[in-house]
Amino acid sequence: MHERTYSLIDSHCHLNDRAFEEDRDEVVSRAQEQGIEYILDVATTPEDWERSLALAERYECVRCVLGIHPNSASLWSSEVRDGLLQRLMELPVVGIGETGYDFYRMGATREEQFAAFDVQLDIARLTQMPVVIHSRNSYDEVLDLIASQPGPTYGVMHSFAGTVEQAMRAMELGYYISLSGPVTYRNGQNLRELAASVPLDRLLVETDSPYLPPQPRRGERNEPSYVALTARAVADSRGIPFEELARATTENAKRVFRL
Repeated sequence: MHERTYSLIDSHCHLNDRAFEEDRDEVVSRAQEQGIEYILDVATTPEDWERSLALAERYECVRCVLGIHPNSASLWSSEVRDGLLQRLMELPVVGIGETGYDFYRMGATREEQFAAFDVQLDIARLTQMPVVIHSRNSYDEVLDLIASQPGPTYGVMHSFAGTVEQAMRAMELGYYISLSGPVTYRNGQNLRELAASVPLDRLLVETDSPYLPPQPRRGERNEPSYVALTARAVADSRGIPFEELARATTENAKRVFRL
């Protein structure tokens, strides 16, 4: 049996999702068999925060990112803010989010999304924690709000699908670029070009599971072990060995989330 020469980090998944309720232990085991060192579980409502913290207690490889998703922004209140601040002091919590704008689904009004996003950026500055950004159909608006803040923040543009120019602006503002399953899709040539353009020291890989399964698993539930498929596609796009890509993205994730 060959010794594994790489490790990976799934920098964004929703292991707390009920899609994993029946076989979560097996899902985590498969991830570890594929060399996944850490799984960053993103919880986007107060109810999910508690589920995520319980998963981190159950699985040594799980760390938590807690916040309010833009499509749940109507839940935002001073009580939710206080609860988030309290939970950010828990040891397994490594980031805030995902927060930002979603002008595609519009699960909350623009005003509600702005209010939740703006305060979560404030909390990020207060706590010096990284922010995980959701930016569907809203890249310029997200970057404009980040740029308008009274002080710098840093973090990750999750499941990035914007332009090279938008990626460069995000990096100038202190953010890393995370790529997910669509970089493997037949119509994902623009994302493969993006993967080749972003500096290697600013790239992350993720699954966003149970969503966005990579090409060989289209139509299935996505899971953290499949991040290796995305990483291989990114490595191929850059023309570098898979192990080099794995090493770099793992180091980057550890740097931004202080793992």
